[in-house]
Amino acid sequence: MNKKILFYLLPVGILLGGYVVMQLLAGMKEEPRRRMPASVAKSVHTEVVTMRETEATVEALGKLTSSQPVQLISEATGTILRGDVAFMPGQRFRKGDLLLRIDDRQPRYSLSSTKSDFLNALAAVLPELKIDFPGAYAEWQNYFDSVSFDTALEPLPEAGDRKIKLLLTRFNVYKLYFSIKNLEVALEKHFIHAPFDGSIVSTAQREGSSARNGSLLGEIISLENLELALPVPATDIAWIDASKPVRLSTDELPGGWTGRITRIGSTVDQRTQTVAVYVTVQGNIGQLYEGLFLRAEIPGTVIPSATEVPRRALYEERFVYVVDNGRLQRRDVTITRRKPTSVIVSEGLSTGDTLVTELLQGVSPGMPVVARLAQDKGETE
Repeated sequence: MNKKILFYLLPVGILLGGYVVMQLLAGMKEEPRRRMPASVAKSVHTEVVTMRETEATVEALGKLTSSQPVQLISEATGTILRGDVAFMPGQRFRKGDLLLRIDDRQPRYSLSSTKSDFLNALAAVLPELKIDFPGAYAEWQNYFDSVSFDTALEPLPEAGDRKIKLLLTRFNVYKLYFSIKNLEVALEKHFIHAPFDGSIVSTAQREGSSARNGSLLGEIISLENLELALPVPATDIAWIDASKPVRLSTDELPGGWTGRITRIGSTVDQRTQTVAVYVTVQGNIGQLYEGLFLRAEIPGTVIPSATEVPRRALYEERFVYVVDNGRLQRRDVTITRRKPTSVIVSEGLSTGDTLVTELLQGVSPGMPVVARLAQDKGETE
């Protein structure tokens, strides 16, 4: 019986003894040291702040138009004949070029007929002038000799004596003279000359068509004076300095141009809440065309002490981060002027501050950082 009990207790004793020995050995093992995670400083883009006089420029995009669009309306009746240039859309011309000519035979013949009557009246007056007013005869004789059917009539000599005026009136000299001048004006309307250097935009009539009084012939524009219409937000108008030249550019053409502000609208577009600012392009405009979009940089009011900060560096529209002794510090700033890609800060920053110029996520004041200045890598922030 004792052997049987011993048979069962012996394995239990061995197990208990092994457990005690294991616990003793485990108590003798040293606890491993816990390693604290190393603090890694974040690298951030920065730039050094310089507080100085800053111009609050206004940027806008506008469409180039001619300041002198002209519709050609016929004031004469007749067949349209070719001028000095082809009357076709896109055709360029110089000032003084004959754009169109309307058949002028009838008014020219009427003018010549009236001149003939005028010469007859003068011929009837001259003998009486020779007898009664010999001092004025030579002047009127010379005038009679100067009258030509191919040139415009010269102004009448001044008749200082009242009796000479009565004599001229009695022979209808004055009446015929003004009839001729009226016919000369009517004849001029058969010739349409270019009032400026420009281009033909559209044509309603072509060579061989019949023009009537009041009919539209076409439309021309001046290429001497191109104007840029800029829609500027109403809140930006107060910043514009109209006395300074405007810088103009476009991505489609190399180089740039300058312009000057000629006028500023007085009403606000209810749909866009913008005010129209008109800029006349100056200098060589040979590469520019009507309808081209140009980007304008309008000089504005100068802020005495300020700096321009990228919008990506601004948080909640009221504070920025700077690097001070290798750690982030928050600075509340005063924004004087907002622009599409930047803001002008007048308070909250000082010359020499290292401003963080990139958008940071999950950061807080006091966080260690490494400042990477823009000039260190040849970058421009």
